[in-house]
Amino acid sequence: MLASRPAWGNHLFMDLARLWIFVGVMLAVGGCSRPVQVQTPTGAGPIGMVWIPGGKFLMGGPTEEVCQKVLKAADPGKPCCSLLQSGFADAQPAHEVEVDGFWMDETEVTNAEFRKFIEATHYVTVAERKPRREDFPGAADELLVPGSVCFQAPDHPVPLNDFTAWWRYLPGACWEHPFGPQSNLDGKADFPVVHVAYEDAAAYAKWAGKRLPTESEWEWAARGGREGETYPWGNEFRPGGKWMANTWQGRFPNMDTGEDGWKGIAPVRKYPANPYGLYDLSGNVWEWCSDWYRPDTYMGDAKQGLLRNPQGPKDSFDPEEPGAKKRVHRGGSFLCSDQFCARYILGTRSKGEVSTGTSHLGFRCVKGP
Repeated sequence: MLASRPAWGNHLFMDLARLWIFVGVMLAVGGCSRPVQVQTPTGAGPIGMVWIPGGKFLMGGPTEEVCQKVLKAADPGKPCCSLLQSGFADAQPAHEVEVDGFWMDETEVTNAEFRKFIEATHYVTVAERKPRREDFPGAADELLVPGSVCFQAPDHPVPLNDFTAWWRYLPGACWEHPFGPQSNLDGKADFPVVHVAYEDAAAYAKWAGKRLPTESEWEWAARGGREGETYPWGNEFRPGGKWMANTWQGRFPNMDTGEDGWKGIAPVRKYPANPYGLYDLSGNVWEWCSDWYRPDTYMGDAKQGLLRNPQGPKDSFDPEEPGAKKRVHRGGSFLCSDQFCARYILGTRSKGEVSTGTSHLGFRCVKGP
């Protein structure tokens, strides 16, 4: 028979038990957390990815001062982006966030990379499938065919309050035929893949052993370890007169003069990388993030204090389309300018219905250490 504990032993045992219970509870609620993963993992990193060290930053849209600076530099003879005037309400207020380190693709996934995925898996993208009547009960019969949404510049100036003047559902458009069935990817292996719905991007990421970034990971990486700057490269849109991103020049949406070197989408790596070595984080094509979209997300986040590795809200809501399920887009595209959708500015956000790909939407992936 085991000997009984002395009285002082019982007290010590109970005190230790209480201590371990307390430690467990604190770990569970985050009161005692492990340090942020900052140091680069040992060994060779994944090909085509760069290490983003963990850290803490102020996440959110541009300040009023930044908006006024961009407005002041805008051409007074052209329309002005209303978002610069209203202050990007869905990206406010700025709030403190901390993320662990991770690997991130240097560039958006290219046509060549996506083709390898298609050939290996025989995956069929959403744009290549026939839409179901039950998913689009009000759609005309001629629209219930495989296809995707394409930008088509009008041949004359149009009011900017009606996006249907420059967007079309184009039958036969998909990742392999970005401008319809008569188009192809000849000479565009290193262009970002487009016309990918959220599930297409997630399927590629899973196949590649990666995942899509959270919104906080994306912004932290885009900022390059520098706090409060306007663009991924600094505070000046064209430092020394140099073009740093593929955006819109000319009058939107009917005339893109291509002063930055490209009309429409550009190949990856045509503009300088940010301090972490990431390319095309501003302009060119939008990028999917894993977070559900809500315009009030940041208002709730700001009330919680420091957030560690936030995953976004549990559901989606967009008052402009209450029934649509939307995920966050980041980075802007070649269509962005100070005239319309100036979301090439750091901290700004957009959204997209999860089953909808477009001719200016792509993605990049991340991976844990």
